Amino acid sequence: MTEERLPEKPNVVFILIDDMGWRDLSCYGSTFYETPCIDRLASEGMRFTDAYAACPVCSPTRASILSGKYPASVGITDFIGAYSRGRLLNVPYIDHLPFEEVSLATTLRGAGYRTGHVGKWHLGDPPYWPENHGFDVNVGGCDWGHPHNGYFSPWDIPGLENSPEEGTCLTDHLTDAAIRFVRDADDRPFFLNLCYYAVHTPIQAKPEKVDRFREKAVEMGLDKVKTFEDGGPFPCEHKRDQRITRRLVQSDPDYAAMIECLDENIGRLLAALDEAGRADDTIVIFTSDNGGLATSEGSPTCNSPLSEGKGWMYEGGTREPLIIRWPGTVDPASRCETPVTSPDFYPTILEAAGLPLMPEQHTDGVSFLPLLEGKRLDRGPIFWHYPHYGNQGGTPASAVRLDDWKLIEFFEDGRLELYNLRDDIGEERNLAANEPVRASRLDALLRDWRERVEAKIPRPNPEW
Repeated sequence: MTEERLPEKPNVVFILIDDMGWRDLSCYGSTFYETPCIDRLASEGMRFTDAYAACPVCSPTRASILSGKYPASVGITDFIGAYSRGRLLNVPYIDHLPFEEVSLATTLRGAGYRTGHVGKWHLGDPPYWPENHGFDVNVGGCDWGHPHNGYFSPWDIPGLENSPEEGTCLTDHLTDAAIRFVRDADDRPFFLNLCYYAVHTPIQAKPEKVDRFREKAVEMGLDKVKTFEDGGPFPCEHKRDQRITRRLVQSDPDYAAMIECLDENIGRLLAALDEAGRADDTIVIFTSDNGGLATSEGSPTCNSPLSEGKGWMYEGGTREPLIIRWPGTVDPASRCETPVTSPDFYPTILEAAGLPLMPEQHTDGVSFLPLLEGKRLDRGPIFWHYPHYGNQGGTPASAVRLDDWKLIEFFEDGRLELYNLRDDIGEERNLAANEPVRASRLDALLRDWRERVEAKIPRPNPEW
């Protein structure tokens, strides 16, 4: 494509992985998983070390990205379909992305973008599917949170045709759809919201890849190290008869094979952008919706040195890989340590596209375009509110991070935990008793925010 035909506004490819942990990429420290294509993307763009999902489970984070608001502001605070209670009762939440929210796709389409969603949606029943939230194209976006019938066709996902070739991998199939969307692009800039179902359970992969990683685990001696530790019984009523099982090392060959398949497909998509002559005018954003699954349901990955994983308020549940490539704006192989979070994508993308901000919509998001341009940004505090029992062992809690400090309030007993994440990324040393003034200030900040967004607090369960 010649220079004069380039669109004035950049294309945006937003790649959202399901359940990928902060250390599930080679460029983030994994020595077992192999991700050369994503690593190359990082070498061509900016890698964020302190990027966060707005929630330790999926639907709230997805709503946050599309609305520019925290989950508590939208009202979607748990994955849609969830119900749980323990010492505390279940907290009600909205089970769909409300039409009152002007989605990022709606705003971009109104500004002349061609919009497409491919993959997981999990933000409500058919009336609330992507085509009703600003997307011109919807491939596979429905109310499902994972592929019920597995990753190989026929998968029978609503809104997604089964492959004519039985046994086709879902990740490959979704990438095919994404590539078609890129190749079918017209004179308009495009926004592609590519949300893979991988690496969510069920943990299934191509047999030849699994065999290779099984051999690699033996070569690395991972078959001889302790893999799991018992974490005690679950605190939620629906899993009281089960025990938390923490994975201590990345060594699951099936999960590694899923990661490799995902990486190869990211490489295919990036190659398609090159072939279409669109790479130089496209912002590529790569991230995840919550932390890696490390404590239940087979515990396929380990987030160490981060604590815990999906479903927990600790870093393993919310700190995510984030890579952004934007030729001509983002310096190759750059690194950013400034914290950012899910609501920030909405205003950042608008500003990058030269569009007016919508502060009445993205009320919680802060544009981090200055960071992409190599400038400084004081992001201010980042908040979380997950007043639910997850399926992974976590208990209801809220949290705030300001600068290097993070405070967590656990609702079961009102316990406060304070960590200096710069010195203690594993959240091993609770400094609440050592730093009472700081803990009190952060607690007040957190309480004021909860009151402002009318966050729901769980009540005691009289039957417990």
